[in-house]
Amino acid sequence: MSIILINMIGTVYKIHSDFYYVMPKTESGDTRLIECKLREILKKKKERIVVGDFVEIENENAIAKILKRKNLCKRPAVSNLDLMVVVSALLEPELNFIQLNRYLTFLKYHNIPALLCFNKDDLTNEAELSVMREKISNIYKPLGYEIVFTSALNKDGLCELKNLIKGKTIALTGQSGVGKSSILNALNPDFNLKTKTVSDKLKRGVHTTRHCEILDFPDFKIIDTPGFSKLTFDFILPKDLGDYFDEIKKYKNGCRYSDCLHVLEEDDDCNVIKNLDNIDISRYESYLEFLEETKKYKEKVTYEGTKEETGSKTNNNKDFAKISTKKRAHSRRKINQTTKNLLNNILDNPDEMENPDD
Repeated sequence: MSIILINMIGTVYKIHSDFYYVMPKTESGDTRLIECKLREILKKKKERIVVGDFVEIENENAIAKILKRKNLCKRPAVSNLDLMVVVSALLEPELNFIQLNRYLTFLKYHNIPALLCFNKDDLTNEAELSVMREKISNIYKPLGYEIVFTSALNKDGLCELKNLIKGKTIALTGQSGVGKSSILNALNPDFNLKTKTVSDKLKRGVHTTRHCEILDFPDFKIIDTPGFSKLTFDFILPKDLGDYFDEIKKYKNGCRYSDCLHVLEEDDDCNVIKNLDNIDISRYESYLEFLEETKKYKEKVTYEGTKEETGSKTNNNKDFAKISTKKRAHSRRKINQTTKNLLNNILDNPDEMENPDD
């Protein structure tokens, strides 16, 4: 028996090529994914749909509208998250604090809460584990982050992790090879997601997840995402970067100049520099590295600008697709050429003109 879906709401669970697999909200509780296509109007408006989007479905398999998002993360491309679990490995690959801070700054910018999960603690001896745990706690607990230590192999910490994500839609992110798929398999072995060990040659992880997809658990939903190793802050201005480091934001209002970048060589009268003893060195080093990236972005927008043409316009509270700049230019050229040809024809053949007195 087919389900009649007219103007029903659903959630995008996965995307493959031009097909969108949507879980509809039905009173019957049916859990079958429906293969959908975009309505032509959405294509013309260049609206991008990502996994996690709430959409309106009509005529059984046509996505007609994207509903308002709670949040949107572009890398990886997911939306409507309650929590992002940032997974790091204590060893293999070696814990990189700057990379971890890169994720946290990115999530702070997008206003997505983060949970720190440190996996593979079974690969270190007890003394090393104790030192590492203390260091991590000293850095991130004062910043308000929840922390959980797990071992997907030994099932350690999984109950605590389940309690922290219960009732939420979450995603896991982190470098490749840190054990994201292993954690998902440990939470529910029925998924049997593909995993790989860390490359012996490169000493870094290997990508195993190739696309985003929502996985249903009894008490929560997880969006499985590909790992990514490089994230550049090519979308933040230098003067704004400090707002995404809580420990820097705490002191920046005491700086003499409002556009202070909190770099020792540039300003001796900086309240952040005066309080460096209260900021973890790895966090400040991360800030300095990201700052150089934001400076390149500022230089780019200064000379090139950042204006992007939208794919839609609003008229009388209704959205319409806009034709592209290229097509508009072509249309104008065609009109101008047609007009020019008409005038030339009149000038060349005046006798063919109708007599206005007739």
